[in-house]
Amino acid sequence: MRVHFLGVRGSTPAPGIEFVRYGGHTSCIALSHDGADAPTLLLDAGTGVRRASALCPTGLFAGTILLSHLHWDHLHGLPFFLAAIQEDSWSDVLIPDQRGGESALEVVARGMSPPHFPVRPEELGGRWSFSSLSPSEFEVEGFHVTAREIPHASGVTFGYRVSDGHSTLTYMPDHYPSVLGLGVDGWGEYHPAALELAEETDLLVHDSQLVAEEIESEAWFGHAAAEYAAGLARAARARHTALFHYKPDRTDDAMDEIAGRFIGQPVTASTQSLVLDL
Repeated sequence: MRVHFLGVRGSTPAPGIEFVRYGGHTSCIALSHDGADAPTLLLDAGTGVRRASALCPTGLFAGTILLSHLHWDHLHGLPFFLAAIQEDSWSDVLIPDQRGGESALEVVARGMSPPHFPVRPEELGGRWSFSSLSPSEFEVEGFHVTAREIPHASGVTFGYRVSDGHSTLTYMPDHYPSVLGLGVDGWGEYHPAALELAEETDLLVHDSQLVAEEIESEAWFGHAAAEYAAGLARAARARHTALFHYKPDRTDDAMDEIAGRFIGQPVTASTQSLVLDL
């Protein structure tokens, strides 16, 4: 499995020279099978999804986009994904089931229609489908996916475990574990859904919007600390951790300091140019 990190920022994009090394695009990861020419599974569609077009040698995208939830920073790149809006492209968008009973298309259209946006989802170029998921296990694009609900803020949020039969990636970009209690380390509970998704995974991509000293004052916004990400990996026997979903005002220098906290541990502070082969 090849993993392309296309956007690693959270909440809003972060333009500017002080964010160049880690990158300012919001959440998006592209997955491709070994030896494949192009990715067929995307995790989230923040502004980083714009960069996925460069990974499609034919200029067309054909595959599935799994959304962890519907906050703007995970969705607002979708209509700007050029390879997906071409006439011969097709995209299946899967979102967590919403508790209000609305269809996936209705929910996505709330933020992607006038007066908020000029183009409705059904008006995008290419062929699109929008469907809802319950917590489950399923096959998509040759990958086996486990979807579980995890705590975040305002709305249903899923974490995903993706396997190609040889390696496994776990994706939890937004996670609010301290809402369940501070846990043994004081960073949040290592609760059953998080442990199941992360168990012995090859790569845990995890919300690291905060650091430990910010939990008390800022966790209410729905996020985890980098220390929790590393702690969850240890508790679940994950092989490697990629910190992800950084604060929009966390500069490259500040990110270097956070990365320095994990020297000697199997932890990488991801950048939007990172490519990993699992």
